[in-house]
Amino acid sequence: MFPSLFSPLAPEWEFVFYDVCNGHFPTSVDDCDAYLSTGSKCSVYDDEPWIHTLKAFVAELYVHQKIYVGVCFGHQLLAESLGGKVQKSSVGWCVGVHQFTVIESAEGSYPQWMQPFQQNVHLLMMCQDQVQVLPPDAHVLATAADCPVAMFQVGSRMLGVQAHPEFTVPYEEALMRSRVERIGEAKTQEGLESLSRPLDSVLVARWIVEFVASRL
Repeated sequence: MFPSLFSPLAPEWEFVFYDVCNGHFPTSVDDCDAYLSTGSKCSVYDDEPWIHTLKAFVAELYVHQKIYVGVCFGHQLLAESLGGKVQKSSVGWCVGVHQFTVIESAEGSYPQWMQPFQQNVHLLMMCQDQVQVLPPDAHVLATAADCPVAMFQVGSRMLGVQAHPEFTVPYEEALMRSRVERIGEAKTQEGLESLSRPLDSVLVARWIVEFVASRL
């Protein structure tokens, strides 16, 4: 899904896949120019050996000032790896299309890599865990009604996005329909009804490309 999302915007990018769930990790932080951590059926606080190893690797990326982008699980992983806290949200599942609102920095400006700029963007979500406490050296970039830490940055080279810009609407719909018992009928129906709204996935993908490119 990620090559399909990014390749039209950054055809020069080459993707290497690491199946960390089965112990396949980079041998060094220098193996790649930038790292992307995807969603997962697991929670970042699960007591799994591969999750502990992955957290240590992300912490090492931070020390070495490597570029990192985390999506959903990867967003939460960034927080937990560097001293933040992730827990199940009090609002339950966030599914379907949600509005993210970009907020100004303390200096009263927006990130330069968010080009073209748009304050409100609509993205697909599929999560029940959320970042509750930010790690040091972090600041919130965007919020959503049911997700206060919808997007955040650590330092200048690490980015977390709670939503799924890589998901297609049919995939999101299939996930919701397969998880009705877990999500709840009312929340699932609300999510399904939201799928007719326009998405800004390509715009946010462009932002991520610019975030990475401006730091290479």
